[in-house]
Amino acid sequence: MPIRIPDALPATDQLASENIFVMTEYRAMHQDIRPLRVVLLNLMPTKIATETQILRKLSNTPLQIEITLLRMASHDAKNVSEQHLETFYRTFDEIEHEHFDGMIITGAPVELLEFEDVDYWPELCDIMEWTRTHVHSTLHICWGAQAGIYYHYGIRKHELPAKVSGVFEHRQIKLTSPLLRGFDDRFWAPHSRYTEVHAEDIERHPHLELVAVSDEAGVYIAKSTNSRHFFVFGHPEYDRATLNGEYERDVARGLDIAVPAHYYPDDDPSNPPSSNWRAHAQLLYTNWLNYYVYQTTPYDIQNAGEVETSKIADAEAHRAKLGSRSMIATTLESKPKPVAAPAPAVSEFLRPENEDDDGYDPYSDRREEPPLFEPDPWR
Repeated sequence: MPIRIPDALPATDQLASENIFVMTEYRAMHQDIRPLRVVLLNLMPTKIATETQILRKLSNTPLQIEITLLRMASHDAKNVSEQHLETFYRTFDEIEHEHFDGMIITGAPVELLEFEDVDYWPELCDIMEWTRTHVHSTLHICWGAQAGIYYHYGIRKHELPAKVSGVFEHRQIKLTSPLLRGFDDRFWAPHSRYTEVHAEDIERHPHLELVAVSDEAGVYIAKSTNSRHFFVFGHPEYDRATLNGEYERDVARGLDIAVPAHYYPDDDPSNPPSSNWRAHAQLLYTNWLNYYVYQTTPYDIQNAGEVETSKIADAEAHRAKLGSRSMIATTLESKPKPVAAPAPAVSEFLRPENEDDDGYDPYSDRREEPPLFEPDPWR
């Protein structure tokens, strides 16, 4: 959450230069506040564990959030009771006429299947298409990120020679991104997957950008330039013991699986695993909720995901500002899209003209204020 201080306080400019979020008095007085509506599409077989992990991250923020749990109607979940699903989960046909401030789409253990071979792929495509007009910002995780970036932008996944499993060091690519505010220059996060997307495919797409990568594990975070879609290819929500449970399960199945990297002390599975990613995982969820959902979602929830026609001119100005970047990107050779859904236009997500290029600018509403003190005459 931002700190609120007088608009003309001398410290304001210094804090701004340090990328600290300061809300002006003017904006604070004019804010309308309501609970955020976030829908969690849980594709993991261990639904109770996954919902607990993600809700822990969402609850550890000062924002009031109303959660809707969503499941696939076209898939029979085998690792959770029907009573749990019927009691706590809804299906897409029950919510398709509702609007949400945010959505989270989890991973799923179906990486080695082609997307079109997943039994609930048609329903998932319907949901991802629906997010364009009914959800303000969507966070995709692991396989959910691979599915989302494939459906919306045609970026293909690639099978790895061996499973990437462990906790890996990452570095920031987009240093100014509000999504990474508070992150260390180098930070750690868990990965557990058999497939990957290639950084060069993301970099050549005119509506995508890299945010963070790992030299060992590859792409970690990418996003759409209009901030409507975020793709996290790891598992920041994992508990300390989650990778250990996956490793023991794979060993019990007789799989030729490597020990998760940088996870057990001395890489010895007999040692209790350590956790060095929880702080950055919490920041990731908090920053997404704050800068890309809470600070920018319309107060009227029925407008979430919609473009106001009165702002068309502003949208075109924003597109023109990005023109040079788009011109360069479109000259690169691109692969044909595997799906018919067009990439969303940059104008779908409207921002103040003088903001940072992918986050809410807390200074966009600042008024010109006279100095509180006379200038130093000795300077």
